[in-house]
Formats: sequence, C-alpha cells, structure tokens
Amino acid sequence: MGIRHERSLVPVGISTILPHTAQRIRRLEETLLTSLGRWGYQEIIPPTFEYLDVLSAGLEPEVIEKCYKFADRTTGRILLLRPDVTAQIARIVAMGMVPSRLPLRLCYRTTVFRHEPEHAGREREIFQVGAELIGVDEVAMDGEIIALMIECLRQLGLSAFTISLGHVGFYKALLARSGMSAEGQKRAEQAAARKDLPHLEDILAEEGVPKKDAKAILEAPGLYGREEVLDRGRMLAGRDRELRAALERLTRVYRLLTSSGLHEYLVLDLGEFRGFDYYDGVVFDVFADGIGYELGGGGRYNHLIGRFGRDLPSTGFAFDVDRLFRAMERVDDGLPRPPADVLLSATARHAGQLFRVAQTLRDVGVRVVQEALRVAGPAAIQTALEEGRQMAVPAVVLLGVPGVALDEALMVTGLSTGVRPKGHLKIVRKIVKIKDLPALLWRSSGGVRNDESPRSVRTQAPASKSRS
Repeated sequence: MGIRHERSLVPVGISTILPHTAQRIRRLEETLLTSLGRWGYQEIIPPTFEYLDVLSAGLEPEVIEKCYKFADRTTGRILLLRPDVTAQIARIVAMGMVPSRLPLRLCYRTTVFRHEPEHAGREREIFQVGAELIGVDEVAMDGEIIALMIECLRQLGLSAFTISLGHVGFYKALLARSGMSAEGQKRAEQAAARKDLPHLEDILAEEGVPKKDAKAILEAPGLYGREEVLDRGRMLAGRDRELRAALERLTRVYRLLTSSGLHEYLVLDLGEFRGFDYYDGVVFDVFADGIGYELGGGGRYNHLIGRFGRDLPSTGFAFDVDRLFRAMERVDDGLPRPPADVLLSATARHAGQLFRVAQTLRDVGVRVVQEALRVAGPAAIQTALEEGRQMAVPAVVLLGVPGVALDEALMVTGLSTGVRPKGHLKIVRKIVKIKDLPALLWRSSGGVRNDESPRSVRTQAPASKSRS
C-alpha cells in the first residue's frame, strides 16, 4: 500500500540544490562575477525585504500582484520579498546610498521571489546575476553592457547563443501613432512580446485601428534578422520623428557592436520587448541553441530611478542562473568537484595529531575531511582507502599506521579517476614527512587555490582572518 501525501513537504516552485549541483552553480556565479569585476563592476548586496509603499514606485501593478507580502511586526507597514533587483538598485541610487561619481557600475548575485502559479519548477524563486551601468545615456554605454553580457557567456564556455536586439521605443511609437487607447496599447505590447499575431490582430480590430497602421503593427514583430531589418524599419517609420529616432539609436548600437567583432552573436528584432514597463530604449534577450526560453536580458531604463526622486539614465542586464545552468549542462563535462582535496585519517590514539595536521593543511588552503578510525593495523589502511574511493578524493593520508614514524604519514594517490578526467591514474603509496604534506597535496589535487603557488604553499604561515 502506497503512502498518500495529503500535503507537499516543500512549497511548490521551490527546490533544494544538492551538493553536486550547488558546486557547479557556485562556479558559474563566481565566473560571472569575476568577468564583471574585470570590467570595473562592483558587487552590491540588496536587502531581502522592502517596504511596499517605497518600492512600488518602481514596480508595475502586475509585478506587485505577484509579490509575497507580509506585515512588519515592528511598524505594521507591509513588507515584500524582493521581486526585482533593478528597482531596488534604482531606489538605492536615488537615495544617495552609493558614491555619486558617475557612471556607476554595479553588479549583484541574488534571488528574487515572484508568485507564478502557472509555472512549475523553481519559477517562484529566481536566482540572478546581473549588472547595472548608471548615469550616462550614450551609444557606447549601450554597447558596453551588451558586449559585457557576451563576454560573460563566452567566459562560461558558451558559444552557440544569440542576442536579440531591439528598441521598445520603435514599437511603442507605432502603437501610439495608430491612435489606440492606453489600455489597447498595453494589450498590444503584450501580444507582440509573445509574437501572438492572431490575438494582436483581434486587439487592433477592437480598437478600430486603420488598415495601414494595423499592417505596420502586425509586420513589425516579424522583422527579425540583420541589416535588412533596419532598411524595412525605415520604410515603416516614414517621417515619424519618434520612430526614426528609436531606429537610429538601434542602428548605431548594432553597428558599434558589429564593428567590434560581435556580429555573429547579434540579430535585430523590431518587435523585441522586455517584461517590465520601465524599459524605454535599446533592449535585448539572450537565447542559447536547444533552449526554448531566454537565459537573460536587459536594456535601457532612463526614467526608473527618477521614480524614486533622482532621474539618472541607466542600462543593465540580468541572467537567470537556473536557465543558464541548464544551458551549461550542454557544454559542461558534468563532473563534480570532489568534496575535499584529502581524506586525513588516524586511529583514536593519534586523534590529537589528526587535528593538528588537519589545521595546518587548512591554514594553507587545502580542503580536508578528517576522520578518526575505529580499527587499527592493516584494517585501518583498507578502511581509509575504501572511504577515499567513495568520496572520490584525490588523496588519502593516514597517520599512526604501522611502519610510519610520528613525523611521517602514509600518502595514497590515484584512487579515483572519475573526478578529473586525466585518464588512468596509477595508485601510488608512499611515506612522506608531515612537514612536506602541504606542497605534495597541492600537486595531487591538480590545481591552485587562493592564488597560491607550490612555493607559497610550502612557506606560507597561517593567515590571520579579517573582515573589511
């Protein structure tokens, strides 16, 4: 008889990330933050909670409806879980909480929360890494943020991806020119963003849009490609100043990026929209081969910060880390990083030495799992080696086993070939001096941590810990 689950033990739309996946996600995030740092972007950590009456200035009604809200026990005011990082950063900048020197280059990795009942998976809890470039409205800055996004993807090892580039002002101007109502324009934007042309056609009919204008509005979402898209866009724009201005800005950004050798990643889409109303300029989404949804995107939002009191032109982007991770699975080898560099084992009689040696190794950056063995003699060695195989660690070190002096250790390497694909590794056993373990373990683990070299591992004293 099966067990009937009356209630789920985990909230719908929320997942637990287990160690193997967590390691790979953290590597992905660190790669992104390192890339952003090379371009001068500084990390900011926004608060998890915001006051609804404050942040709502930067949020659309649809987003506010999806927020998780609760009362502040101290003040009685309504709090919400962070639904959007860009709005938070806009609020922070407008309040003067960051240096005033412009432009500001900020980046983040965080989680946003939105109620999405129509979706399964982790759609209610969205992991993001993103960047914001604040304070300058120039083509070069539009180009920088898009080139930075491309660089981040390339640093991750992705190459088969496409940036869909558009300008929300172009389509908004087409709709405004038609004489549609504000509500009709909003509905038409949503239909165009989904490329739902039958529904868009119905909306235009309901609004009584003239046939000539309706034809252009229906054609624009299908204008997708290279330079020919710009040519057709100019024909649709005619002499309309707003349409021509939006198209000219898009043209300049596109040509700047193509002249920088990024042409292969770009396509133009005159029906391109982002999911938030605060975008008002060049916008973009990124798609990867074989993935049926965008991995991230962004664009220019010149008036969002002004909603909080200080108008500053800005642009930025964000990656959906979960979706990016799924794309990475197509290029990553999928091999987990071992939980440690060494399994350090000793019998109960040598417990004190076990702790001292483990701390010495950790002080120089070696990851150690220490284990006191309950058996002695040859059985202790076999027990430790079997544990090392199961953990897939690069090395096992034993203290206090037969034939090994007090200042020595038995070191065994080559137990596992499944963690780092280096072909067949021969199992090697050797007795080494304990003082030589840091340098030897650095070699056996196959890498450098904390910018250390073999020489620095040998000579470095334990570092003092400080918090800046």
